[in-house]
Amino acid sequence: MAKTNPQFMFDFGSPNAFLSHEAIPAIEQRSGIKFEYIPVLLGGIFKATNNKSPAETLAGVKNKREFMQLETDRFVRRFNVKPYVWNPFFPVNTLNLMRGAIAAQAEGVFEKYVEAAFHHMWVEPKKMDDPEVAAKALTESGLDGAKLLTRAHEPELKARLVENTQSAVERGAFGSPTFFVGSEMFFGKEQLREVEELIVGK
Repeated sequence: MAKTNPQFMFDFGSPNAFLSHEAIPAIEQRSGIKFEYIPVLLGGIFKATNNKSPAETLAGVKNKREFMQLETDRFVRRFNVKPYVWNPFFPVNTLNLMRGAIAAQAEGVFEKYVEAAFHHMWVEPKKMDDPEVAAKALTESGLDGAKLLTRAHEPELKARLVENTQSAVERGAFGSPTFFVGSEMFFGKEQLREVEELIVGK
């Protein structure tokens, strides 16, 4: 089977996207294949698909939240990653943070930005929808936070995030993390195993 670069549709507001991001480097090392990270706006996907966050859909459902925690614990052990620290400011509006990711692509600092934004959302959690807090946190991570978040308001970059989000929905996405290997779609961190099997041609 021809090797295809898997695509990772992500939003910093998803703790499961964070866990996927933590697991991906080892998969890349084992497979020799790089993942393509594509910033999308989870709120936009939810709106377009009439979906809601797990925090809303699990409210009042007996046993399901406990099972999802068990599933997360298994994922953490299987991929040998650190669990996330719950962000006390959740839900965090990630619009500017995701636009900042597009700006970081334009500035050539995308990978560093992704690492920093996930870190400040789920390792040392902060209120990242506060522009001053976000700019300071990104600057602490060695980026020009103010410049990136200013560029994030450029119409062309804002439009690119909208395009990414619409394209993801058109291809079948309804949440984050979503992965594509060619036209094959996988949803949720648990399906990373299947993504890896597919890209290594098992």
